[in-house]
Amino acid sequence: MRKVMHLLLNRVFITAIIVLIQIIFFMMEILIWSNYYVAIAAILRLLSLAVIIYLIYRPNNPAVKLAWIIPIMLFPLVGGIMYLAFGHVIISKKLWNKMQTADKLMRENMPDNESVWRKLQAENQVAANQSKYISEFSGMPLWENTNTTYYSDGLSCWKQMLKDLDTAKKFIFMEYFIIEEGTMWNEILNTLEKKAGQGVEVRLIYDDFGSVLKLPKRYEQYIESKGIKCIAFNKLIPFMSVILNNRDHRKITVIDGKIGYTGGINMADEYINYKKVFGYWKDAGLRLEGEAVWNFTAMFLQMWNVARDTDDDYSKYRYNFNEISDARGYVQPYGDTPFDDETLGENVYLNMLGYARKYYYVYTPYLITDNEMFTALKLAAKRGVDVRIVTPGIPDKKSVYWLTQSSYQNLIESGVKIYQYTPGFIHSKCVLCDDETAAIGTINFDYRSFYHHFECGVFLYDADAITELKTDMEAAFDVSELITLDWCKEKFMKLNVIGPILKLFSPLF
Repeated sequence: MRKVMHLLLNRVFITAIIVLIQIIFFMMEILIWSNYYVAIAAILRLLSLAVIIYLIYRPNNPAVKLAWIIPIMLFPLVGGIMYLAFGHVIISKKLWNKMQTADKLMRENMPDNESVWRKLQAENQVAANQSKYISEFSGMPLWENTNTTYYSDGLSCWKQMLKDLDTAKKFIFMEYFIIEEGTMWNEILNTLEKKAGQGVEVRLIYDDFGSVLKLPKRYEQYIESKGIKCIAFNKLIPFMSVILNNRDHRKITVIDGKIGYTGGINMADEYINYKKVFGYWKDAGLRLEGEAVWNFTAMFLQMWNVARDTDDDYSKYRYNFNEISDARGYVQPYGDTPFDDETLGENVYLNMLGYARKYYYVYTPYLITDNEMFTALKLAAKRGVDVRIVTPGIPDKKSVYWLTQSSYQNLIESGVKIYQYTPGFIHSKCVLCDDETAAIGTINFDYRSFYHHFECGVFLYDADAITELKTDMEAAFDVSELITLDWCKEKFMKLNVIGPILKLFSPLF
């Protein structure tokens, strides 16, 4: 049943159904609707035309506009419906007002860390410029006094998280895209229930669409029965119109405001390799302990206030650090939202690529992005930057895998090195640049993450996690297959025939 539901909710499958409807429409016109065809077709074509005009005048990336206009023109009768189903962001006035109020409240509770930024500016102007951009468009300031620990696999991250959760005294906040019953989640839930029984305030947000095939119906009520406040994101009426697009893809844990986690790791057994689905599942986790955790605390409260229509007192959850810290570097957690015109997650990656001098390494499970990103990757390689991208050796979705691979040849010809992670599926979302800066979080190199999802990440400068990430990446290169032009030629049909056709529908993936 779950496999059937997974198929029914797959975007590509739904697109195929929409195209099939267009074919059936033509057949019905011949057999039955000859008297009504002109009127019905005119209405549907007008809808598609209206969508195209709307796209032209939106302040979006031109490449994204074109990526949608092509399938709409190919299927004029159902193209407009396809866009409304997968590409459009519909925001009610009520929801917009709630989000503006929540954002204003969050920004009012963020400290002015100008002195920290000035200190970074004196050390590295380029990194300071990146930090200034993040602060301006996410509202999240830069911090020192924060220890960072990078985890190269879900198991070690999960084990440390369990220990940290057990130390909670005041509150635990958790926000995840996928939750599935099994060893990983059940042990965490047992700890959350125990802490709630001890008087610790425990809150959970999970994306209902992301977990729809993983959890029983009305699971949030079951969680609430354990004394844990819970939100199934996307079940709320204001979000129903955008359920297929604007998912909560964040992964955040906050413990007492002093310890925080993020990365690619969801709460399901494949993430700790207790269940093998696509070979060895490689993922990344990042643990923060220190002042920068406040950004994640505020980010969670902002989402909670929008979803629950509440107005939390942020100061209740602010941890006052009096401990002497020996932490290195600068740390800046940030969030990205689909409800503005700023593709912050992509721009952080692009900025790092633009100032890279020696190397630019990437972990991503998907490589399906716009022309600006591809051009920047190629230009960096052409000017001598060692650009390396690690993608899965075993895919989780075949069509997405083929689309990712269809870009290999063009990138390789420009000097980009592509590695496929031989042991299995790599789900990490990390960028490392020049031994100085890194971005670790939930943001894939694809349209979904850049344009449609709620995401989060951490910008790092000269922090311990950067060294740990580099060690992990160098080890990953050693066990991965370096893709060559000969390899691409052997896959000619898939890469040069099927791939370009799939690219016409790239925003759907």
